[in-house]
Amino acid sequence: MSRRFERIQATGVGSLPGTDVREAVRVVFGELDVPHIPELPQRGPGADLVGRGLAMLVDLTAEWGAQGWHFADSPGADMRRGRAWLREDLDALEELGAEWRGPVKVQVCGPWTLLAETELPSGRRAVSDEGAVREVVQSLAEGVGLHLADLRRRIPHAQFIVAFDEPSLPAVLDGALPTPSGRGRVAAVEESIVQTALSTVFSAAFEWAAGVAAHCCAGNPPVELLWRSGAGALSVDLVAVGSSADQALGTILEAGGILMAGVVPSTRPSAGPSDVGASVALVSDLFRRLGLSIREHDVVVTPTCGLAGADAAYAREAMRWCREVARRLDDTDE
Repeated sequence: MSRRFERIQATGVGSLPGTDVREAVRVVFGELDVPHIPELPQRGPGADLVGRGLAMLVDLTAEWGAQGWHFADSPGADMRRGRAWLREDLDALEELGAEWRGPVKVQVCGPWTLLAETELPSGRRAVSDEGAVREVVQSLAEGVGLHLADLRRRIPHAQFIVAFDEPSLPAVLDGALPTPSGRGRVAAVEESIVQTALSTVFSAAFEWAAGVAAHCCAGNPPVELLWRSGAGALSVDLVAVGSSADQALGTILEAGGILMAGVVPSTRPSAGPSDVGASVALVSDLFRRLGLSIREHDVVVTPTCGLAGADAAYAREAMRWCREVARRLDDTDE
């Protein structure tokens, strides 16, 4: 198999520290092989993963309350602010990256995390209502298409890779989400229903994007399910996963899938300076266990998760760390 990328590349997961989006755009375009649209959750509700996902929905609105996000008949102040921030972020992207001709990563909150982390007006998690599931999935699919169409107008020469973030998906599948009262658990959602919803939003993204990825930073990411649903790239935390996903990742790589390997700490390690060698070893050891050659497969190096919890200096250092890991892996003879 020949690699689709000429070399191993580095990108981020999405979130960054701070509140200045123009500075964040400058950093990601300056430090990463594959820049991404920055998410700045420190700005407050509406700039968080779920709030940004809600801002993309068509004909559905929400507001922020004491228990977090919940659907509403009209958008609350935080929802309006979130939509304004999203427009501001895209304006900054257009201003500073309009001539970019390479790949750009676009993060979107996945449907199951959106449903798991947003309540209905009744107080129940939206994921527990079949009607809400259908409505949110269709609205998100339409909203992602509109979002990508807007991006293609703003940065016409870029190739967009849409990464759906699904940190809550394992809990949805395992029936591990607590009810709002905390005294029970939301029933597990059948895998076939999860796959159908994911396939719907992935397909909508493929109409406009060059590729679709799925990111899950949990220790038990359902990589096979995400692959069957249509994700061509799987983004996982190799530190948390260990060897537990070896078989699934090997199958996906041999089938032509892309591994987005989370190997750089998302916050500054307490035990001294960057250990590039240890990060390189995480990827090399995986391929050695699989009996595969790194040079014959597509690998993208990332932090283990978003960098919102880091300070600005370390966020920049982590990006350079990712880039150096990618360079060393690209020089390997394995």
